[in-house]
Amino acid sequence: MDAAGPPGDAAPHGAGAEPSSSRVAAELMALLGLSEEELCQILDADPLTLLSGQLEHRPELQILMSLVQEAYQHAGGSVLQRWVRSTGPSGRPLDALLRRDFASFEDALADLSERGFVVRGGG
Repeated sequence: MDAAGPPGDAAPHGAGAEPSSSRVAAELMALLGLSEEELCQILDADPLTLLSGQLEHRPELQILMSLVQEAYQHAGGSVLQRWVRSTGPSGRPLDALLRRDFASFEDALADLSERGFVVRGGG
């Protein structure tokens, strides 16, 4: 799945047109550096459903995209991709997503916004 356009483009996707759910899913995948398998698990969808754009009835895709785009604007793409796989105060943000625990992921994003991306030494 390739994202059409640069990842994290928060500008409208056309004159009043809503982007397709497959494009939004591809953009989310690119912003967070997710594999297709991870994205499918997060959205509880199979690859064909993602590709065919049949996720319009699922609110979590747009909500996640809004949250992630805001974090992308503050932290940048490479930081966000490293952050999602790093262990923070509440575990790895990716694990919260894979559990579909969106509230914990939102809390982790708030922590990222407040503290920034903190890398701790291992010893």
